[in-house]
Amino acid sequence: MLPDVLVEATAAAWTTTWPVLAFLLVITLVSDLCADARLFDVAAHAVARLAGGRTPLLFAAHCLLATVTTVLLGIDTTAVMLTPVSLALAAQVGVAPLPFAFATLWLANGASLLLPISNLTNLLAVERTGQSAGAFVADLWLPQVVVLAVVVTVLALRHRAALTGTYPVPRTLPAYDAVLVAGSATVALGIAVATVVGAPAWAAATGGLAVLVLLAVVRDPGLVRPGRLLSSVPAVILVGTFALFTLVEVALRVVDVERLDWPGPVAVAAAAALLANAVDNLPAWLALAPLTDDGLQPALLVGVNTGGMLLLWGSLANLLWRRRCRLAGLHVTWTQFLREGLLVVPLSVLLGALVA
Repeated sequence: MLPDVLVEATAAAWTTTWPVLAFLLVITLVSDLCADARLFDVAAHAVARLAGGRTPLLFAAHCLLATVTTVLLGIDTTAVMLTPVSLALAAQVGVAPLPFAFATLWLANGASLLLPISNLTNLLAVERTGQSAGAFVADLWLPQVVVLAVVVTVLALRHRAALTGTYPVPRTLPAYDAVLVAGSATVALGIAVATVVGAPAWAAATGGLAVLVLLAVVRDPGLVRPGRLLSSVPAVILVGTFALFTLVEVALRVVDVERLDWPGPVAVAAAAALLANAVDNLPAWLALAPLTDDGLQPALLVGVNTGGMLLLWGSLANLLWRRRCRLAGLHVTWTQFLREGLLVVPLSVLLGALVA
């Protein structure tokens, strides 16, 4: 019986996950090409120039950049691509790196509610319910605004002592190809717009990747060498994600699962946050979605997307972020991570769920 269950579960998992896995694969390539085109470096430099040497303004501009990156390119893109840029920026202008590091991570998680493409859990939710991207945004925009307000306010209060004064404004732009930078920015924005107006996320991202590849072939063919593109494929993440889906499908067939009578959205979000910190946010969503009515989906997403910032394994973005921090010479212990997370997670989850 078990082999039959495994075959059925694998087939069901593939039917559910292939659009999500396709999007994850393509958006990773898009993000890496954007980084290779120096889009993030140029954006960070522009942020430093626009802030005019005022540290509080620089921090506010960085928060805006992290938010936009997360909304348009997703949580993991911000964690992987923007973390080293933000730390290099902090070192370049001589400001404390920790506020910028935690702003990057908290906004990678906290700004990932708005669009289906902002988080894999969102894509899963859309695939499961058949909801349009416009309807998804209509459901999640208010929780997203509330969570962002909490995250930015807590960051500003927590690091207020380090975010005062001025810094020397960098004058020299990093070397870049203006056509590639403009093209990358246009593609990133175009993918987001296409999904909102109804295009499947994987199709929108694939179209954007095709444009970027063609542009790179003309401007800098070295960026799209087959070996270089192949090295960007997140094979371990893709296989691991599919394995998680398959395991959950097996469990759903072995265990008789019924929807729970949740007392309200706060309970759903709290349970999701706790489970995300225990086993990662993706399997937390997979486990709780069949137990939750569609009307409570926004609260569930608030919990899994925003709640997984207490423990390092609460989301893949946390682990990617910590690795990038360590490579840049900034070491964050798990106890320090937990202490910082306790400042923002309970309030974000509570207030986000109340308006979901």
